[in-house]
Amino acid sequence: MVGSSLPRRALGRLLRSYREQAKKSQLAAGLHVDLSPQSIGRIEDGQKVKLCTGQIRDLLELYGVPTEGGERDEMLALWQEVKDQAYAAKLAGTTKGWWQAYADQYAPHFDHYLRLEAVASRLTTHQMVLLPGMLQTPEYRRAVSQIAYPNHPEVDIERRLELASHRQVRLADKNFRVEVLLSEGVLRHTPGGPVVMVDQLSHILELAESRSNVSIRIVPLNAGSHLGLIAQSFTLLEFPPLANRLIEPPIVYVEGFEGGLYLERMDMIDRHRRAINDIQRVALTEDDTKQLVRQIAKECTA
Repeated sequence: MVGSSLPRRALGRLLRSYREQAKKSQLAAGLHVDLSPQSIGRIEDGQKVKLCTGQIRDLLELYGVPTEGGERDEMLALWQEVKDQAYAAKLAGTTKGWWQAYADQYAPHFDHYLRLEAVASRLTTHQMVLLPGMLQTPEYRRAVSQIAYPNHPEVDIERRLELASHRQVRLADKNFRVEVLLSEGVLRHTPGGPVVMVDQLSHILELAESRSNVSIRIVPLNAGSHLGLIAQSFTLLEFPPLANRLIEPPIVYVEGFEGGLYLERMDMIDRHRRAINDIQRVALTEDDTKQLVRQIAKECTA
């Protein structure tokens, strides 16, 4: 967790909440601590901004955060955690995420997702068309990349494969729980052709059998009505508690052809949780999923 963005995100979220309760603008907050409104916005978004403890204290004073009850002390403890992690990251040489070395190979909005994925303790994804990146074989990923970027040079495609491979390292972390809910249609699509898909299906079986922290279940095409048909593809990311027992709220990520959406409102999170429950209701068991995967693999080789 060295360099984790979670404490910084929690600090920013709480500062925004206190500022809004105090009915102060970002301009007023910035003027009070000699920062631009844009810097206040970046702090509240959990991004890195050069700050000192005195400025944090001044913001808490401006927002009227009470000293009694421990609220102000909790905020200062959270700020200390942010500083401690920044120092630890500097010592470890990890002030930037590993993925930023591949920033030229993904859309700008995806940097935020990679930060979240790197520190999530649980990931639940429902996919209707393609396998999620964490499950893709190199040749499957290559085929998808060539569809999306037909004119990219081979060196760029190879760097995309490296990025995907780095992301998959997290699957070896037993404290990282992954639940994958796939429409049967995902296995029926064959980017790269049948040979690529047979290898990909074998990889799914291997993951399902070797990773106790990974659950893969298929929603058959004849499953009938369920909320997944309306919710479509999405990923729910959940996070471990912080050292001061604060809970970082989950986030739903929805990726589209032109960009990504990050949903944080609790009513939206609750709707997607209901969708997950309904999808789980109609999904095959893990054992039946393996049987269907083997059956489709045989059909691909016929």
